[in-house]
Amino acid sequence: MSHLVVNGWFWGQMNTGSGQYLHGLAQFLPAASPRHRFTVVLPSDSETAAPAGWQMVVAPPGARRLGKNTAKLWFEQVTFPRTCRSLGADIAFTPYWGSPWRQHCRTAVTVHDIIPLLLPDYRGGGLQRAYTWLVGRTARRADLVLTDSEASRRDIVEHLRISPARVHAVLLAADERFHPVTNPTELARVRTKYSLPDRFILYLGGFDVRKNVPRLVLAYSELSTFPNVGNSELPNLVIAGKLPAADTPFTPDPRRVAAEAGIADRVLFTGWVDEADKPALYSLASLFAFPSLYEGFGLPAAEAAACGTPVLTSNCSSLPEAAPGAVLVDPQDVDAIVAGLSQGLAQETRQSGTPQRTWQSVSFETAAHLFKEET
Repeated sequence: MSHLVVNGWFWGQMNTGSGQYLHGLAQFLPAASPRHRFTVVLPSDSETAAPAGWQMVVAPPGARRLGKNTAKLWFEQVTFPRTCRSLGADIAFTPYWGSPWRQHCRTAVTVHDIIPLLLPDYRGGGLQRAYTWLVGRTARRADLVLTDSEASRRDIVEHLRISPARVHAVLLAADERFHPVTNPTELARVRTKYSLPDRFILYLGGFDVRKNVPRLVLAYSELSTFPNVGNSELPNLVIAGKLPAADTPFTPDPRRVAAEAGIADRVLFTGWVDEADKPALYSLASLFAFPSLYEGFGLPAAEAAACGTPVLTSNCSSLPEAAPGAVLVDPQDVDAIVAGLSQGLAQETRQSGTPQRTWQSVSFETAAHLFKEET
């Protein structure tokens, strides 16, 4: 019976993609591989509620007094590998790009994306670049590298120069709570809470530059001039998510873009959306628009599709994998986005919303790779 020990730095952080990924696997990995033992190692101040089939170990205090970034690095490179050795781990698994250099057993790492290597705006300063260099080298030393899409797998093989035989794509899935919401009371509650119009195009996500929200706003401003679309038939644009604190080149404020385009009265900004409200929000939308320039997977597109909402997304990186059947556009081309919005609105009829994948299937595939030598 092999013992899998998991880095739990992101345990309880459900507002992060790495936290959602960790919890999704934690829920289903024991059922996917019942012959093995599972332990998650937590920082000293983490929540310690153990899911079924898991042992939780709180690591000794590290270097938190030196700052969060230093504490995280210490946990990854010192505390976690030491704890793996003391627990007799057979496999040490880091479910994000931050695996240890020193290896006392077989190691596995999930590299969700390599955005700091691919996009200059995300490379950061000297310390951030040094960290990216380090985790790139530690990923090369791992026995197994998992990633979220075939597109990310190709990027990892090319830019980290890791043997293709050691890099495996396990596509993500929308959580099971994402499905078409038909309950009138729930739909009315969410519509009222966010003051939503009868028909709307929805964007939900971040506002950093790769999310490409300004081009979406500009495309929407031109949509009424597109054949078969007039102002009388044009849905509003709803932009959901916590808006940037400052209007910068890295976080352009879409409110300014809408005002400059003369459409401020047709664009609604909801602000932060509670997780519990997202399935109904997706279900209410006529179209979900997500023309991101790059994603390791693009979970919002998968969530919207699981809710039966037509999806417009980009024809690059992993996004065609995240939402099969979506309207695909060149995200750099405003005219292409305009045409895609028109095409997507023509598909407004609700779809079944049956997800292509589930977290159970993600966990079974992940377990098959982690325990490959024994299965």
